Amino acid sequence: MTEETEKPEVKEEKCCCEEHGHHHHHGHHGHYGRSGGDMVWFLGFIGACIYYLSAAPTFWVGVLGFLKSLVWPVFLVLEAFKTLGL
Repeated sequence: MTEETEKPEVKEEKCCCEEHGHHHHHGHHGHYGRSGGDMVWFLGFIGACIYYLSAAPTFWVGVLGFLKSLVWPVFLVLEAFKTLGL
């Protein structure tokens, strides 16, 4: 007499996009559907790096300029708030 073992039922998981009727990809599916924000940040980083490094009189001021160029959006938003009086 042979015993048949029952296989557990495998349930396919649906993507959250399919559940809501969306057919586009979000960032959690890989690189599809990313906004251009990454490219804007990168180009701003390169520009800020060139600006700060070209104006740096010493090595350590250049290092500080490089660090500033990593967080340039913070300076942009700060100046915007100052201008708007917020």
